[in-house]
Amino acid sequence: MLPITWTARARRAALCQHMPPAISRPGTASRPSKRRLHTKPPNYSSVEAAPAAVQAHHESGRGMRAIDDIMARRARAGKLVAGIAAASDSDMFKGSTEGMPKAKRWDNHLSRESKAREPCTLKQAARHLKKPGLISLGGGLPSSEVFPFAELGMKVPRPPHFSEAETLESGQTVKVGKYDVRDGRGDAVYDLSIALNYGQSTGSAQMMRFLTEHTEVICRPPYADWRVCQTVGSTGALEQALRMFLDRDRGDSILTEEFSFSTALETVAPLGIRAFGVRIDQQGLVPEAMDEMLSSWNPAERGGARKPHVLYTVPSGQNPTGATQGAERRRAIYRVAQKHDLFILEDEPYYFLQMQPYREGAATPPSPPANVEEFVSSLVPSLVSMDVDGRVMRMDSLSKVLVPGSRLGWITASEQIVERYQRHAEVASQGPSGFSQVILHKLLDETWGHEGYLQWLMNLGVEYTRKRDRLLAACEEHLPRDLVSWTPPAAGMFMWLTVDHAQHPEAGKRDIKDIEEEIFNSCIDNGVLVARGSWFLTEKDRPLPGLYFRTTFASASAENMSEAISRFGRAVRDSFGRK
Repeated sequence: MLPITWTARARRAALCQHMPPAISRPGTASRPSKRRLHTKPPNYSSVEAAPAAVQAHHESGRGMRAIDDIMARRARAGKLVAGIAAASDSDMFKGSTEGMPKAKRWDNHLSRESKAREPCTLKQAARHLKKPGLISLGGGLPSSEVFPFAELGMKVPRPPHFSEAETLESGQTVKVGKYDVRDGRGDAVYDLSIALNYGQSTGSAQMMRFLTEHTEVICRPPYADWRVCQTVGSTGALEQALRMFLDRDRGDSILTEEFSFSTALETVAPLGIRAFGVRIDQQGLVPEAMDEMLSSWNPAERGGARKPHVLYTVPSGQNPTGATQGAERRRAIYRVAQKHDLFILEDEPYYFLQMQPYREGAATPPSPPANVEEFVSSLVPSLVSMDVDGRVMRMDSLSKVLVPGSRLGWITASEQIVERYQRHAEVASQGPSGFSQVILHKLLDETWGHEGYLQWLMNLGVEYTRKRDRLLAACEEHLPRDLVSWTPPAAGMFMWLTVDHAQHPEAGKRDIKDIEEEIFNSCIDNGVLVARGSWFLTEKDRPLPGLYFRTTFASASAENMSEAISRFGRAVRDSFGRK
């Protein structure tokens, strides 16, 4: 394990040119954050740092301004040197947090298991490798000489030309070798000899830098001691978070939407923790319903479960309903969390799949954001961006916006929570795959940069808007509007279809779940797969409140979506005795 240092040489001398005026926070000093593990030039100040938000909104033009600040900061710092399994954290890479409050502590929320975790002995011992001239016989790091990979190459899009056809025709071929850093190839800071060896539970310093900066551009938590930590995807992060906060022996329970991500529910159940569902509407979780539930909580009426102290929610493009919480809805949810001292697990895999409003019958769709500034400003503020207490752990994933097979994501939370997460990851996942990290670093940091990645996300939103509109057009054409209703999703990849079960000829005589099963089986017989609403019901011991089906517009072609919806409509009509 080698330490992280910075050379005095700037990454690019040209980066210091054409920089906009510095931005500082009102009433705060412009000084770098106190905790810096890098060696910095003494004249470095926060004028190169991205400003931190104090309110939950996105400023106009903030995207490129924050990126310019970040790149100026990099130029001042010099080239990143981070060797095999180098320890790192966000404080090494983020801008000034001078004058900002620290997060609250959450000791009383943590589980006994989480409190009992100690740092990994071998990883702690690696700190001694920083000593000059030290010869290590204590670590179990294999020599890169025996790695059977000399070079990896891939062809990737050139922003903003992201289509498959454009990539094949004019894409850029990039390569990463085993010893690019050692041999001084270009500005390389990461290579196969580093990436493919053991690493820290935070993931590599190289990707930690990019993700910390990305968090500054998008979220900017309004407290000083926030950090990020890489994960093996949101499902793995959720499992660790649940074990960090929930303890079966003290009767813990968790709140979520009344229809929630089925895999999340299946992760909760084996832990012996009960999940309780909060009423939802077209914007997702209803804060007034959550407040009422918590204010009147009676363990005796809830199977002995004590009042929940954790909320799990998917605010954007919620799975399965497709609902997106607006900015004011999120603020209201946060206020309820403060009132009842809830810790929030904010799962945001679909955050960047926010789409343009749907206009039924419109000749042309609304214009998408024209540039990165408009795109960043258009995003609904994240819960973590309004988190003045440090009571939110945001979980991000590259599965929905790049490739699911990367198995790479990250969390954003307070220093205390991230440290507890690291202790768990050290003896579990040990961090994401080195292959994934080096490939994604080559793409996101070295090739696209922050602006190119945001352009990719902006383009992805346009693509998903088109896909959603095709599914909506199919529903308008093929479904009986007096029986089936829906709300056009504003984000994500799912649409929730509500079937009016009260109109069924056997309504009141047959259980809703029986009717659901009949329609589902008919769909399969007719050659279409939709997801049953009951699969996502949070409280399985309660009757279904309605008849629902989840559809997705993520992958099927326009023609196949039209045919699939036609087959679904036929199954509904058959069940309701209509021909």
